[in-house]
Amino acid sequence: MEKIVVTGMGTVNPLGLTLAETWNNVINGVSGVGPITLFDTENWVNEWTVKIAAEVKGFDPANYMDAKEARRRDRFEQLATAAAKEAIADSGLEITDENTSRIGVIVSSAIGGLKTLQDSVFTLKDEGARKVSPFMIPMLMSNGASGLIAIDYGIKGPCFSVASACASGADGIGTAMMMLRTGMIDVAITGASEHTICATGVGAFDRIGAMSRRNDDYSMTPQPFDKNRDGLVMGEGAAVLVIETESHARKRGANILAEMAGYGATADAFHITAPHETGAGGAAAMRMAMESARVNPDEVGYISAHGTGTPLNDASETRAIKAALGPAAYKTAISSTKSMTGHMMGATGALEILFCVQAIREGVLPPTIHYETPDPDCDLDYIPNKAREAKINVALSNAFGFGGHNAVLAVRRYG
Repeated sequence: MEKIVVTGMGTVNPLGLTLAETWNNVINGVSGVGPITLFDTENWVNEWTVKIAAEVKGFDPANYMDAKEARRRDRFEQLATAAAKEAIADSGLEITDENTSRIGVIVSSAIGGLKTLQDSVFTLKDEGARKVSPFMIPMLMSNGASGLIAIDYGIKGPCFSVASACASGADGIGTAMMMLRTGMIDVAITGASEHTICATGVGAFDRIGAMSRRNDDYSMTPQPFDKNRDGLVMGEGAAVLVIETESHARKRGANILAEMAGYGATADAFHITAPHETGAGGAAAMRMAMESARVNPDEVGYISAHGTGTPLNDASETRAIKAALGPAAYKTAISSTKSMTGHMMGATGALEILFCVQAIREGVLPPTIHYETPDPDCDLDYIPNKAREAKINVALSNAFGFGGHNAVLAVRRYG
């Protein structure tokens, strides 16, 4: 079976506007959490119980597109445009009339343009239908980022997004891998983008009890795997990869960064928001990814955990890792970078693949910051607080979503 390789990466997220800036902040344990500035938490209808998030700082869409086009794109689409621009430039991929139909765009989103939908509903109510933007639909649809990237670059191969809640980015990348393996395309621009830091998104997630409310002292939240964890902090951003068949990459002389080696996906068939307490579905997806990559549990050097900082998820994921890896689980380094980036919903799974590639290439494993008090239910090695130097050859990335979706990707050192 031909290898699928990574040749380009790009991101904008709460820790940086480029991959280099982001990685530097990740390995130095920088938190992207702060007070919400994207909407008024004091006076929007009433006072909010959640006033913190992990926002993308200093993002100016004018650096990536003209002002007219920026107004026609929801923020999640703007973020995806920026990440794709960096990834394509990093890959050195030239898109021509000869290869355009052999390139796919699978850039996913769990929710799409939620703020556009929110604002349009209020416009409809207050001012009437004729005041709603004619760009409302293309701004809110979850496949908007994929479609716009294809338009920007004239890409005419398969183009769509995958929606599986917080597993969307990982499932989209896995789908792109399968398309490459079947020979349907030679190259895929794939990843995910999300912007849900708006009144509707924050209010809804808080209503189901999923979010941290440490508004006055947010310096220690979220706390994945810590005994005192109290919920997720919402993030936003985008991450995009260029992946392609090894033969295509070598033919064009691309710089190969790593191998996308395996993919596994399962469903809990249990509850619409809660993971199964045994972690059985997550464990099955991890085993599937390892089998797909043809690696044994003791070959896995690092796991990028889903690690949201919610009481149920972290304990369930710990059980899943133990079930999938067996005794090797206790020797495997694990971390949750959501402790720094917040939870970027469908986009986080894509960003965490970039971190896995960087960990393999740089020999540094990201930490789980804010880790203070061990939890008997979470008793593995979570790389507490400081990055760790380690040479690894294989990494797994877990992404679990509402609806019981479990997606796991395996990345391997190329060579």
